Amino acid sequence: MKKQIIYLGLGLIGLTACQDKKTGTMETKQVCISDSLAKMIKIDTAKSTPMKDELTLSGEVSFDENKVVKVFPFTSGQVMEVKVSLGDKVTKGQVLAVLRSADVAGSYTDLTSTKSDLAISKRQLEQAEYLYKNGISSERDYTEAKENYNKAVAANSKVRDQIAINGGGNTNASGSLVIKAPGSGYIVEKNISAGNFIRPDNSNSLFTISDMKDVWIWANVFESDITKVKKGYDAKISTLAYPDKVFNGKIDEISSVLDPDNKVMKVRIALDNQDMLLKPEMFTNVLITNNESTTSVAIPASAVIFDSSKNYVVVYNSKCDLQVRAVNVIKTVDSVTYVASGLKPGDKVVSKSQLLLYNALTED
Repeated sequence: MKKQIIYLGLGLIGLTACQDKKTGTMETKQVCISDSLAKMIKIDTAKSTPMKDELTLSGEVSFDENKVVKVFPFTSGQVMEVKVSLGDKVTKGQVLAVLRSADVAGSYTDLTSTKSDLAISKRQLEQAEYLYKNGISSERDYTEAKENYNKAVAANSKVRDQIAINGGGNTNASGSLVIKAPGSGYIVEKNISAGNFIRPDNSNSLFTISDMKDVWIWANVFESDITKVKKGYDAKISTLAYPDKVFNGKIDEISSVLDPDNKVMKVRIALDNQDMLLKPEMFTNVLITNNESTTSVAIPASAVIFDSSKNYVVVYNSKCDLQVRAVNVIKTVDSVTYVASGLKPGDKVVSKSQLLLYNALTED
């Protein structure tokens, strides 16, 4: 039998061709892998593994609600000035806003009145004590003076406590209330503007401060995909702002109800954000992966060759026993291709430079 050498590229790779034969659905030639080509190819073994599934969701970034500081109004009043904006970085003790409050002004008026009453009752007690000890007045008068003094002390303390609750040192007699940041971080919520009036029954926070070192990703799951997501599933998050960067996390919370407006279920992924790349309200793409209960033969996705609307692999039996075999691909997930037919566990396939072999085996 006559043998010939087929040279590929610039003659660096040689394939020894012999008689023709048929493998799978294509007519192929028998070739041998040369020493130079052997250094370029990679051989992988087909394995039976649980199939992975992927689900692509849309989502958005939110701050971690368990790690925020909410600033509530101490009292009612009118907002005179707001010194920060949404997204600003603030430090502990920084002034956020100034309010003018009638309640605060009233408390200082009460404080002045109780101070005066306290001073009067103290003088009366001292006088009653002197008269009692010198036998001029009765014990009853002395006891009554002590009770009046104690009442004045209690009234004064009550007003002081009220002022402390309403801002303490951040207030003054004119009724101004200075609201300061209780911690450092970023303003992620701002619910007041200059001129707003804070009502006594207001239950909303004025500001929300987060250090943004941890964030949540809320992803939307349609009804048809609810069974495809579970707690603990891996999630890969990408953003328009950083298209080449992938953030890895896991689903840590699944809502029990659907959003009444858009009929989707919310799932939450917690992410570390130490580099501060992720911002609240940022749009994200979320790729959820999980292992299905069914198994299939799996090979590297790089081993699959798509040609003439079909998928093929180069099966390696030995250095001079190579076959082109058609495979029925189920799906490809994370660089792994799952096949329904054409391969069995233990088959070896060429996953690198396989196109050179494929062309040599199938060329006319």
